Amino acid sequence: MTKLVLAIINNDDSAIATSALNAEGFFVTRLSTTGGFLTVGNTTLLIGTEDGKVERIKEILSRTCATRRQLNPSSQNYGKGLKSFSPADEVTVGGATLFVLGVEQFEKL
Repeated sequence: MTKLVLAIINNDDSAIATSALNAEGFFVTRLSTTGGFLTVGNTTLLIGTEDGKVERIKEILSRTCATRRQLNPSSQNYGKGLKSFSPADEVTVGGATLFVLGVEQFEKL
Protein backbone atom coordinates (compact mmCIF):
# COMPACT_ATOMS: atom_id res chain seq x y z
CA MET A 1 0.00 0.00 0.00
CA THR A 2 1.20 3.52 -0.77
CA LYS A 3 1.69 6.00 2.08
CA LEU A 4 2.00 9.76 2.30
CA VAL A 5 4.30 10.95 5.06
CA LEU A 6 3.76 14.54 6.22
CA ALA A 7 6.77 15.60 8.26
CA ILE A 8 6.76 18.98 10.00
CA ILE A 9 10.34 19.97 10.81
CA ASN A 10 12.33 23.05 11.83
CA ASN A 11 13.55 25.25 8.96
CA ASP A 12 17.12 24.82 10.24
CA ASP A 13 16.90 21.06 9.60
CA SER A 14 15.14 21.11 6.22
CA ALA A 15 18.14 21.19 3.87
CA ILE A 16 19.97 18.35 5.62
CA ALA A 17 16.82 16.22 5.98
CA THR A 18 15.81 16.71 2.35
CA SER A 19 19.31 15.89 1.09
CA ALA A 20 19.45 12.73 3.21
CA LEU A 21 16.03 11.59 1.98
CA ASN A 22 16.94 12.32 -1.67
CA ALA A 23 20.22 10.41 -1.28
CA GLU A 24 18.17 7.30 -0.42
CA GLY A 25 15.86 7.72 -3.40
CA PHE A 26 12.89 9.43 -1.75
CA PHE A 27 11.15 12.21 -3.66
CA VAL A 28 10.34 15.12 -1.35
CA THR A 29 8.15 18.20 -1.78
CA ARG A 30 8.95 21.04 0.63
CA LEU A 31 6.34 23.53 1.81
CA SER A 32 7.08 26.60 3.93
CA THR A 33 4.75 26.59 6.93
CA THR A 34 4.32 28.40 10.23
CA GLY A 35 2.94 26.99 13.41
CA GLY A 36 3.38 26.00 16.98
CA PHE A 37 3.27 28.20 20.03
CA LEU A 38 6.49 29.96 18.98
CA THR A 39 5.00 30.85 15.56
CA VAL A 40 8.36 30.19 13.97
CA GLY A 41 8.93 29.04 10.42
CA ASN A 42 8.72 25.33 9.78
CA THR A 43 9.06 23.19 6.71
CA THR A 44 6.47 20.54 5.92
CA LEU A 45 7.81 17.67 3.82
CA LEU A 46 5.47 15.62 1.64
CA ILE A 47 6.92 12.18 0.92
CA GLY A 48 5.09 9.53 -1.09
CA THR A 49 6.41 6.01 -0.49
CA GLU A 50 5.60 2.36 -0.15
CA ASP A 51 4.44 1.05 3.24
CA GLY A 52 7.66 -0.88 3.84
CA LYS A 53 9.83 2.23 3.51
CA VAL A 54 8.12 4.37 6.17
CA GLU A 55 10.43 3.12 8.92
CA ARG A 56 13.48 4.18 6.88
CA ILE A 57 12.03 7.68 6.53
CA LYS A 58 11.55 7.81 10.31
CA GLU A 59 15.17 6.75 10.85
CA ILE A 60 16.48 9.45 8.49
CA LEU A 61 14.36 12.18 10.09
CA SER A 62 15.34 11.06 13.60
CA ARG A 63 18.99 11.44 12.65
CA THR A 64 18.69 14.76 10.78
CA CYS A 65 16.06 16.60 12.86
CA ALA A 66 17.51 16.62 16.36
CA THR A 67 15.86 18.52 19.19
CA ARG A 68 17.85 21.29 20.84
CA ARG A 69 17.39 24.06 23.41
CA GLN A 70 17.41 27.72 22.41
CA LEU A 71 16.50 31.04 23.96
CA ASN A 72 13.17 32.48 22.89
CA PRO A 73 13.17 36.24 23.47
CA SER A 74 10.15 37.69 25.22
CA SER A 75 7.70 39.06 22.67
CA GLN A 76 5.43 40.90 25.07
CA ASN A 77 4.55 44.38 23.99
CA TYR A 78 2.37 46.78 25.97
CA GLY A 79 1.83 49.36 23.24
CA LYS A 80 3.88 51.80 21.23
CA GLY A 81 7.29 52.18 22.84
CA LEU A 82 6.37 50.12 25.93
CA LYS A 83 7.96 46.70 25.96
CA SER A 84 8.43 44.08 28.59
CA PHE A 85 12.01 43.53 29.66
CA SER A 86 11.39 40.06 31.02
CA PRO A 87 14.15 37.54 30.39
CA ALA A 88 14.04 35.16 27.44
CA ASP A 89 12.67 31.67 27.95
CA GLU A 90 14.64 28.56 27.06
CA VAL A 91 12.57 26.28 24.81
CA THR A 92 13.04 23.00 22.97
CA VAL A 93 12.99 23.26 19.16
CA GLY A 94 13.64 20.85 16.33
CA GLY A 95 12.62 17.26 16.03
CA ALA A 96 9.90 16.16 13.65
CA THR A 97 6.16 15.62 13.81
CA LEU A 98 5.04 12.89 11.42
CA PHE A 99 1.67 11.97 9.99
CA VAL A 100 1.51 8.77 7.96
CA LEU A 101 -1.57 8.56 5.75
CA GLY A 102 -2.84 5.77 3.54
CA VAL A 103 -3.10 6.76 -0.13
CA GLU A 104 -5.70 5.19 -2.38
CA GLN A 105 -3.93 6.13 -5.61
CA PHE A 106 -0.48 7.55 -6.39
CA GLU A 107 0.72 8.45 -9.87
CA LYS A 108 3.79 10.35 -11.02
CA LEU A 109 2.95 11.95 -14.39
